[in-house]
Parts: sequence; C-alpha cells; structure tokens
Amino acid sequence: MAIAKAERLMNLALCLLGTRRPLSKRELRGSIEAYLEAGNDESFNRMFERDKDDLRELGLVIETVENLEGEIGYLARRDSNRLPPVSLDAEEAAALGLAAKVWQQARLAGAASGALQKLRAGGMPEAGDPYEGQHSAIEPRIPVHEAAFEPLMLACRDRRPVVFDYRKSTAARPETRQVEPWALECWRGHWYLAGHDRDRGAERVFRLSRITGKVRSRAGKYTAEVPDVVTVRETVASWAGESADRSAVIRLRAGAGYPLRSKATAVREGGDGWDELEIPYGHGLDAWLVEFGPDVVVVGPADLRADVVDRLRAVAKA
Repeated sequence: MAIAKAERLMNLALCLLGTRRPLSKRELRGSIEAYLEAGNDESFNRMFERDKDDLRELGLVIETVENLEGEIGYLARRDSNRLPPVSLDAEEAAALGLAAKVWQQARLAGAASGALQKLRAGGMPEAGDPYEGQHSAIEPRIPVHEAAFEPLMLACRDRRPVVFDYRKSTAARPETRQVEPWALECWRGHWYLAGHDRDRGAERVFRLSRITGKVRSRAGKYTAEVPDVVTVRETVASWAGESADRSAVIRLRAGAGYPLRSKATAVREGGDGWDELEIPYGHGLDAWLVEFGPDVVVVGPADLRADVVDRLRAVAKA
C-alpha cells in the first residue's frame, strides 16, 4: 500500500472514530486534505468509496445513517470497534516475542515489531526471553533477501495467480511460468514456493533465488484445489531433497562441507586431504551438492554424478 493511501485511510478512520454523530461526505471531504485535493466530485466519490470498502475489509465497523434531511452520514462507534483486553501469561508473551525476533532480518520485520507494540499497548506483559542463558549463542532468524518473497506471500494469502520468469539450475535462460501459489516454505536457509503450474498441469516447487525479474499478478480464480498445509510442506521437503530412498558416495575435502557431514551415515577419512562419505540420496541432492563447488566430488551413483556435472556446466555457461 502506498504511503499516501495509508495516510488517507488513517485520517478517514480517525474522523469516523472521533465523531459522536454521523458525518456526511461533504463534511469528510472538508476534513481530509487528500479529499480536498481531489479534482472533482466524481474523483472524490470514487476515492471515498474505495477507502470506505478498504477500511471495512481491514475490520473497521462503519455505520451508514440517514438524518432527518435525508442526507447520508457515516461513523464508526468506538464500542463496536473496541477489541477485548489482551490476556497473555508470561510464557505466551515470551513465545510471541521470540516469534517476532525470527523476522527481524526479513521483510516482515516492521509488521512483526508493530504487532508487538500494539499487543504491549493493549496490556501484554513485558516478558523476558525464557531461553536466555540456555541458548544465548543461537539467534532465531529467517533471512529473506529475494525480491519475489513479498509479492508471492501476498499472492498466497489472497489466492491470486502469478506469472514470473524462472531459471532452472540446468538451464542457461529463464522460462516464463504461470503459477497458482499455495505456500512459501523455508528449508535449509532457502525459500521455496509450492504451487500449481498451469502450463504443466501439475504441482511444482520453485526456489525463490531462481526467480528473475518481477512477479506479476493475474486475474481469475484458481483452477486446481489447494492441498492441506502439511501436504505442501511434505512436497517442498521432497523437492528440496529431504526424502531419500538410497545412498550416495561422495568425496569431500577435509574441513569443508559440515552440513553434508551432519547427514552422513558413514565417513571414511582419507590421507590425501579428502574424506569419503555415504549420504542419503533423494530428489534435490544434486542441487545441494553443486552449492559446495570444488569441495565435493560425486563417486556414485552414476545418474547423480551426471546430474551434478550438468548443473555445473549450466552454471558455467550462465
């Protein structure tokens, strides 16, 4: 939402909440600067009706009242728009504070901090971190650096189809994808979008760091049913490499690749500066191995080795 529109909505809400009697359109126009600047009555009426609908969608209860002269007025009674007292114990308050910390380095940092301030103003206790001193070296963070995150998050919330350009790890150039977004999931420090790919007629998972250009919204309803959130998470985990039904053997440079070492089922130290590891092999392992560059060499199976080589060649051509 543009800052100018946000200010206009705030001013309108304050006018409607601050009056004891219904205010007519004429009175509201004379009280709000943005309405005074409207070019003509038609522009003002369109702007006012949109703003009134937006406030109602945000939860403000606006009453429409006709006075004795037949003029329509508007007001928002405080008793109809007052939330009940916030009642949280210390543990619940601490949980909310911890959740807000998670988003401190993400694009939702402002919304998370604002929500906490509102809750505290409403009576939420100032609780300390119950984990402080126990895990002081661990800071909860969800990094969000991709520009596609915010428009996709809104599209998932509003159930709105989108179009974006996507470059697969094995492709030199991006392709246009038409997607009905379901949910965003963070896995191994990377964000993924799960949704229905209209062109392929099937569910797909997209890594946000491979989305190029802007995410464009499209009108219309979804054509495929949105699965349960648990199913979506399982889909992302499978595509990102969590599911494994076989084993792979890799050579890993000594002192490197600690995330791979944590997944290894067996490790054999070599005397040449390389170790040999057996790790679970499932969908997405080739993409993960490529991230370690020259520190990893795939011994087998052959299809995994071929996939890794193909991905490295595509990166070299890009």
